[in-house]
Amino acid sequence: MSDDKDDFELFRESVGGVRRIRSTRAEVERQRIRATPRMREADERRVVDELSEARPFDYELETGEELCWLRPGIQSRVLRRLRRGYWSVQDEIDLHQMNTEAATRSIRIFIDEALASGKRCIRVIHGKGLRSGPAGPRLKTVTARVLSRHPRVLAFASAPPTDGGTGAVYVLLKHSK
Repeated sequence: MSDDKDDFELFRESVGGVRRIRSTRAEVERQRIRATPRMREADERRVVDELSEARPFDYELETGEELCWLRPGIQSRVLRRLRRGYWSVQDEIDLHQMNTEAATRSIRIFIDEALASGKRCIRVIHGKGLRSGPAGPRLKTVTARVLSRHPRVLAFASAPPTDGGTGAVYVLLKHSK
């Protein structure tokens, strides 16, 4: 124990007198900056953009057949939620009594207006095509084709019976950031 005391005294002697330094600077707490993975986010956006190149909806439909389409790269639960009415319908268009050309133009204009006003979920009423004859439901086929080719449509599905059933579709639009 005496060796320890001698060492301590030797240290005190060699250090000499110590005085506290007082600072006039305010202590500032540094803000922690969270790292953002910008390159990964850019890669993910690029992948979504590449996957969003839609495969066109090019097959003939039967009267009463349900429509269901999901953009490649989008999770299947999005389609399930759309079919169950997870998103509230914010606007709708009725294509009854239109020819295929007028319906095509009307759908495109309607989608562009819905996107411009920030709407996320819309309904397109195309009818069931019961009086279309042997050609089948033309407006239904045109609706599916136009929607699947629009770059901002993520998914569409036939509405539940209370909202038009196979005569209408819910459409989920990609919101802009």
